Amino acid sequence: MELSEYVQRGLQTLADPGAFPSGAFPLLLRAAFRSLLDAPAAQAALDHPDLKHIDPVVLKHCHAAVATYILEAGKHGVDAAALSSHLEDCKFDQERIELFCTEYQNNKNSLEILLGSIGRSLPHITDVSWRLEYQIKTNQLHKMYRPSYLLTLNVESNDSQPYSEISFSCSMEQLQDLVGKLKDASKSLERATQL
Repeated sequence: MELSEYVQRGLQTLADPGAFPSGAFPLLLRAAFRSLLDAPAAQAALDHPDLKHIDPVVLKHCHAAVATYILEAGKHGVDAAALSSHLEDCKFDQERIELFCTEYQNNKNSLEILLGSIGRSLPHITDVSWRLEYQIKTNQLHKMYRPSYLLTLNVESNDSQPYSEISFSCSMEQLQDLVGKLKDASKSLERATQL
């Protein structure tokens, strides 16, 4: 499980009893789980009176770090032993590790359901249709004489909506730029599959 430097610093700050006293740690931990799993409660997650004495910047940094860590652990299906080992590396004491692991185990099923509902793949383009539109005048009767292309991408997704359309309008230059980028992506993909 790869974590950014920002997340690691936030976890190390959270592990420090000077920055987060024993009473504030479980409150922040529960607030992180609540903000991830219960959208209406996310608004007031950090408004507890026992968290008011902590610098708001540090509080938000640690909250973001622990929420990111929870999501990454859920995404990778981390067990309690691996979780415990990683938290030890972040300088957590045994009491905080046990509290974190207990809270994680209590919310693991809900977290897996949440992550499963997000989806796992990007939409796949199945068809493209286009139409040339030529704008002669505006609604203020100004002459325009400007061509544009109306494109419709038919996409297929593995999520709840099997088929949908993405429509947009572009100028000749924008269309040429799009075609050039698609050709570059195709060539990159060909090179990657030949390795």
